[in-house]
Formats: sequence, structure tokens, C-alpha cells
Amino acid sequence: MAIPFFKEMRIGGYLLKQKLLGCKRYPLVLMLEPLFRCNLACVGCGKIDYPDAILNRRMTAQECWDAADECGAPMVAIPGGEPLIHKEIGEIVRGLVARKKFVSLCTNALLLEKKLDLFEPSPYLFFSVHLDGLKDHHDKAVSQKGVFDRAVSAIKAAKARGFTVNVNATIFDGHPAEEIAKFLDFTVELGVGVSMSPGYAYERAPDQEHFLNRTKTKKLFRDVFALGKGKKWNFMHSGLFLDFLAGNQEYECTPWGMPARNIFGWQKPCYLLGEGYAKTFKELMDTTDWETYGTGKYEKCADCMAHCGYEPTAATAALNNPLKAMWVSLRGIRTTGPMAPEIDMSKQRPAQYIFSAEVQKRLSEIRKDEALAAQQKAARKASTAA
Repeated sequence: MAIPFFKEMRIGGYLLKQKLLGCKRYPLVLMLEPLFRCNLACVGCGKIDYPDAILNRRMTAQECWDAADECGAPMVAIPGGEPLIHKEIGEIVRGLVARKKFVSLCTNALLLEKKLDLFEPSPYLFFSVHLDGLKDHHDKAVSQKGVFDRAVSAIKAAKARGFTVNVNATIFDGHPAEEIAKFLDFTVELGVGVSMSPGYAYERAPDQEHFLNRTKTKKLFRDVFALGKGKKWNFMHSGLFLDFLAGNQEYECTPWGMPARNIFGWQKPCYLLGEGYAKTFKELMDTTDWETYGTGKYEKCADCMAHCGYEPTAATAALNNPLKAMWVSLRGIRTTGPMAPEIDMSKQRPAQYIFSAEVQKRLSEIRKDEALAAQQKAARKASTAA
């Protein structure tokens, strides 16, 4: 559970400031998606199912910096899509680091070795390389052979250049605890930290059969943590979040803790679930009906135990009860005995399936913008000719 002390102190100070100011809702990590385009097509991904007109869109560097300034979160995670495809990604990262934001650049690493010269090592920057397990499992998950070996090669190259590198793993049903434990042993050999989160059941993901429900998630993580007793796995999570994954904490989601800004705007209500967009961060915070989302409140949230919703909850819990957090850290994750009570699902509202309507709305806006741009270009050309 080793989070770098410098980073831990900065984020802890930010959380304490929000508490002293009496803020009820505040962001912890900005999830910044400057593009949706990817060079892989993972079967569990629901982020790339868009027409080309949308996949070809990009946020500008200035839009990315403005989002970080507007949001104010101390950390910025840059997922996607594949961020290294973005032609301005080096400039985007430099601007965020200059703002003293902790930047997690998430990548499948296929382009990482080629793009390393775009970046400079910094205590504010780390690469988060996507690895879902050992070689056979990962290559199957990303639907392409050889990706694991290229990712490992890129990790070693980045570390040799002085960059901090972690790996992130999405866990699905059917991944045996013993295999996950072997993967975590491998991350120790590789010398990287690791974050893990159960996969969210994206409604548009090609594979709908391997998303974990909450009961399976808790049982699987208990089995994994039991196999890790006495080992030095370097998790990049708080102890209370890991304890939650093992079923020992009863938490509700904090959807505003990791707000998402992408090519459409500020996504409602969270990084995983897109049901509308706001033009500004303030509009997102003020107009989203937060009380209608979360496990036990909305059907789409029923099985979610993902880090982007529950790590902020765990961080707040640690701030409110530091002795409990310290006890969990010293004791380790409990892997036997009764689990915390489950959230009541009997009153959750039914799911609304509005993805297609949102896509058509965005396509209409894109076509309108393109038509306007064409008109302005033609007018400039005519004016020059005159």
C-alpha cells in the first residue's frame, strides 16, 4: 500500500483543506480524456464504441489545461482511448506538471518507447501501463498477441530513463485468484506499483459475460489477498479501499470524486457512466442529481465497486477516522469472517439506455460545427479573392 510520501502529503493536505472549508462535494482526481480513439479493441471496453466522426475528435492542450484549472483536483489521470495517439500529449503533460498536478498517464504502452522523448521525468508524472494479468491472459483481454511483451519492454525502457511506472489491472470474472497472485508477484519482480479494480459493466462492451457482481468481487479479492499474506505487493491504493474490495467496509459511491472531462464536456455523473454532459465543472457539480446515482439507487450502478467511485470514499473515510485507517494498514486486509452488510438494492431505479441518443446528439453538433467552419472558410476565401 505504498503511495509516495510526497504525493500522499500533498493529497492529504488537500483533503484536510476541503474538510476545514466545510466542502461537501469536491474532486480528488480529474479523469481527463482528450480523445476516445485507441489502437486496441479490448472486449471489456465501453469507451471506444463511437463513429469515426467522434473518434477523430481531440481536446486541445489549452482545453486540457483549462479543465485542470477549473476542476482544481490535485491529481489528473489521462485515460482514453490511447492518450499517446494525441499529437499534443507531450505539451498537455508539460502544462499539467507545470501546474504541479500529479499526472497519471494511462497507456497500453504500444507507443510508449517511441514517445518517451516527449516527456521528462518528474515527481509529478508517472506512467500507468495497462496490464490485465500475465502474458496469455492479458493478450487475450486486449484481443491481440504480443501486447504483453511490448508493454513489459516499454516499462523497462521507461524505468531505465528515470520515469516512475505503475501498472493498472482490470479484473473480470473467470480470472483465478492464483493467476492474479502470480501476476502481482511479477509486478514486484518488475519493480512497479499496481492498481486493481473490478471491471465496470459497460453496456456497449463487446463481452458482457465476464463482469463481476459484488459478491464475486469480494470473494475473489479475499482469495487474492489471502494468497498475498507476507508478500510485498505494492498497491497504489489506500488500505481502506482494498479492505472495501474484500467486503470489510460498507461504503457508498462518491461519483463526483473523480469527475470526467472529455471531448463532449463534463460527463454526468461519473467517468464510467455517461448520461449527459455539462459545459463547465460548476454546472456539473450544481446540476447533476447526485442522489439518484450509486449502488442501491440506480440499476446501472448495482455491481460497481470500481476505484473511481469508491477510492474517494475510502480517502474521506481515512480522513474522518485516521485510527481505523492506521489499524487496517497495520493489520492488513482481513480475508476471513463475516463481510460488511450489502447495500439494499430493492429501491434502485431502473436503468435508462440513452447512449445512442447522446451519440446522435453529439454527431449533430459536430456536423453543425463543421458546416459553420466551412461557411467561414468560404467567406474568408471570397473576401481574399475580392
